[in-house]
Order: sequence, then C-alpha cells, then structure tokens
Amino acid sequence: MFDYMTLRLIWWGILGLLLVGFAVMDGFDLGVAMLHPFVAKTDVERRVSINAIGPVWEGNQVWFILGGGAAFAAWPPLYAASFSGFYLAMLLVLLGFILRPVAIVFRGKRDGLLWRKVWDWLFFVSGFLPSLLFGVAFGNLLLGAPFHFDASLRFIFEGSLLGLLRPFPLLCGVISVVMIAMQGAAWLAGKSQGALAARARRIGALSALALVAMFLAAGLWIAVGVEGYRIESPVDPAGPSNPFGKEVMRGTGDWLLNYARFPLTALAPAAGLIGALVAAVLLAAGVNRGALLASSVATAGVVTTAGFSMFPFLLPSSSHPGQSLTVWDASSSERTLGLMLVAVIVFLPIVLAYTSWVYYVLRGPVTEAAIEKGDDHYY
Repeated sequence: MFDYMTLRLIWWGILGLLLVGFAVMDGFDLGVAMLHPFVAKTDVERRVSINAIGPVWEGNQVWFILGGGAAFAAWPPLYAASFSGFYLAMLLVLLGFILRPVAIVFRGKRDGLLWRKVWDWLFFVSGFLPSLLFGVAFGNLLLGAPFHFDASLRFIFEGSLLGLLRPFPLLCGVISVVMIAMQGAAWLAGKSQGALAARARRIGALSALALVAMFLAAGLWIAVGVEGYRIESPVDPAGPSNPFGKEVMRGTGDWLLNYARFPLTALAPAAGLIGALVAAVLLAAGVNRGALLASSVATAGVVTTAGFSMFPFLLPSSSHPGQSLTVWDASSSERTLGLMLVAVIVFLPIVLAYTSWVYYVLRGPVTEAAIEKGDDHYY
C-alpha cells in the first residue's frame, strides 16, 4: 500500500493529529475546570459550569488514550522512553484526570458550603495540573531529555522530576495553561448565559492575548537561547529502527531550520498567533462560536509548531544526542504500521461521526433556569 518511509510519515502525522485532537477537545474540559472557581460565583453558576462539560468530558479524554495507544503501537521506543522517563510526571497527570470525575460527582453529594468549596478547588486542580505538566513536557522535548540506551537497547533515564522544572519548560507550561484557559473560556462562553458567560469571555480574551505574548517570547528564546538538534550523518528513511548509528549535532536556533527548508510549516505558528488574536477579538465582541473556532485553530497551531520544529526528532537525548529517537529509527515494523493504518482508516471516521452526532444532540447553552428547576440534578 505505502512504502516504509511513507508509513512512518503518515504515523508521525497521525500522532500529531491525536495530540491536536486532545488539546482541542479535552482542552476546553481542562480549561473549564481551571476557570471554574474564578468565573462561577454562585452555586448555580458552578453547576452550570460543570454541566457545560459534564456530558462530553469522558469522550474527549479518549483522544489522550488514543495518543498513548498510537505511541505504544507505532513508536514503541518513544512510548517506553517517555512513559518511563516522565513516570512521576505522568502519575501527576493521571491524578488530575482521576480528580475530575471524583470532584464532579462528590461535589453534589452534600449541600455544605465548605464541602462544595473543597471539591470546586479540587476540580480546579484537575484542570490546572495536567495543563501545566503537558506544557512542561513539550518544553523538555525541545531541550532534550537525559537518557540513553545500553548495548541491549535497555532504556536508562538519568534525570528526575525536579530536573524537568527548568525555566524554558516552565514557560512552556505557562503557555499551555493560558492556551487551555482560552479554550475553556471560549467553550464556557457559548455554553452559558448572562454574567457567567460575560466573565468567561473577559478571561478568555485576556488569556488569548497572554498566549500571543508568551508564544512570541518562547519563539525568541528558541531562536537565541535554546540549542536545537540536527542530524549530520546520512539517513535511510526506510532503514531498520535502531537509535544507534547516527551523528547528531546541537546548535542554537537549530529548531528553526525546518521553517527555511519547508516554508509551508510556518503556517503552524502563524495559525497559533492569528488564531489567538482573532479569538480575543471575537470573545470581546461576544461572537461565541467564532471565538471557539479561532481558539481551536490557535491551539492546533501551537501544538503543531512544536512538531514541525522538532521534525524528524520525536524525543531528543540531551546526554547522548546520537541516541535521540527520530521518525526514521523509532517506529514499529513496516507490516505493523500498514495493518494499523487500515484500522485507522476504518475506525477513525466512525469515531469522528459519532463525536459529531453527540455534539449536535447536546448543542445549545446550559441555562440557570434548567439547573434551578432540576433540584435533583446529578451535578
């Protein structure tokens, strides 16, 4: 069907698509959770906030599972290295994911003010913690992780959780937080009414402008203060998957080389910046659907910017650059990639069709009147 090189490129694109899907779809769930204690002032407003994502958050989280599954099946060394090296960080992310349904369900079990306030803030943590850590993880990908393989291809990670919290990754973490806050605010503005929607639009516009400023700052930092990676030795795109045997050099600004080689990739950062600016304007003007679309474009642009900048690297090694994982030496076999692609072609349209139908059925805002009328409402 396709040759090995093309299959590797296709699966690199599929992995990126799944990450974008997670950032856009589960992004507004995480964003609503982050904004929850700040935009919702009364108990009814907080119930509206929760119900804005209540029917869809579980389905949106499937994008994260699909991304992990794609990494496991198509890029086994990447899966092993990232999930082992960032093990404690992943545990914290999972803690956030676990807190979300627990906070949603337990908040409504009692009417006490203190009881609900505690679960409201745990709901905030469930959105903030994963958003921050995902950004920190991308920042560490751009800097490289301290790992190598021994002669038996056993993975050895030389870092620690605190070692991941360096200045540039922390900036990327803050970028992720404001990006997800923008996405959550755009969603909540369209799913609520009145004062709650107005506060969401105001915070969303500010978050979008903050994203533009920080995204530009990160780009400048990458250009003048971050060493990127480049392969100096010949590469066989259809060769066997083996992280040894290549020469990798590092240099300041090397992550920008792809934009000179492939000018169309510049559309990704442009989408991130322009999408965020348009989202800020539309949120301020009260154009909710347009703002959500622009925010989603910005989110997709930010995520794909990281992917285009790093190509063909998947996980660079800061301690042993020559053992960095790339698209050309970290994939499954040609037969495995081909068989999985058939499954994707069959099942991904089904998932997209079902998801579209669910959102169509659940369209429209969550009103305070509906919340107040249903005293026994689940949330």
